[in-house]
Amino acid sequence: MQATLAGLEEGRRALRARFDVRMRATPSLSDRTPLGSGPPNRHGMPRLPPGQGEQDELPVLDLGDQPETPLDRWTLAIDGAVEAPVTLSWADLLALPQVELAADFHCVTGWSMLDLTWRGVPLDALLGLARPAADATHLLVHGRDGYVTNLPLEEALKADVLVAHGLGGGPLPREHGGPARLVVPQLYGWKSAKWVSRLELMTHDRRGYWEIRGYSNTGYPWRDDREW
Repeated sequence: MQATLAGLEEGRRALRARFDVRMRATPSLSDRTPLGSGPPNRHGMPRLPPGQGEQDELPVLDLGDQPETPLDRWTLAIDGAVEAPVTLSWADLLALPQVELAADFHCVTGWSMLDLTWRGVPLDALLGLARPAADATHLLVHGRDGYVTNLPLEEALKADVLVAHGLGGGPLPREHGGPARLVVPQLYGWKSAKWVSRLELMTHDRRGYWEIRGYSNTGYPWRDDREW
C-alpha cells in the first residue's frame, strides 16, 4: 500500500486535469439560469432546487436490505478500465487523505437536508490509486445491497465527491450506508450509493438501478432533472 500511496497525488492531479474542462462545463457549475429558490449555495446555485422542501432529519431510504459488514471484513475494489486494480481494506481507506466537508443532500422524492457534515476520502484520490485508463469515461458504483448507479467521470472527480465514513461528527450509521457510502452533493441523492463495495471504471456509460427504471441518467437538481 505504501508504494501505491507514493504516486497518489501525482495521479490524482493528472486525472483531474484530464477532466477539468468537462467538470467546469457540467450544469451544476456552469448553468447561467439555474432553477430553484433561496440565497446562493456554495456553488452559486439557489439554495433549494425546484420542487424541494427543507428537511431537518435524514430519512432512511433503501431497497429493503441494510447489509452489515464488520470492519475487519470490509473491502473496496477499484477495477475495470484501470491500469492498477486495487482492493482496499478498512485500514487502507483510513490511511488515505481524509477530508471533512459540509454539503447539502437533495432527494428526488422532494426533500433536501442542508449543511450535513461528512468525513471521508475524496473519490478522486481513490480513483487516482487505480489510474483509470486513457479511454475511461464513466464509473459504475456498486453497493453491498445489490444497488448500482452510474456517473460520468467529470461528475465523479469533483472535489466534494467522497467515499464517506463519517456523518455529523461520528461514524456513518448503518441505516445511512455505513460503514462507507458515496456522497455526490451536486446531483440527486440516488447517485450517492450506500454500502459501497466496488468502483468499476468503464469506457462507456451503463445505467444503474434507478436509471433503467425511468430516473434521469444525469440527475441535476437545479434543472429539475428527475425523469427521462
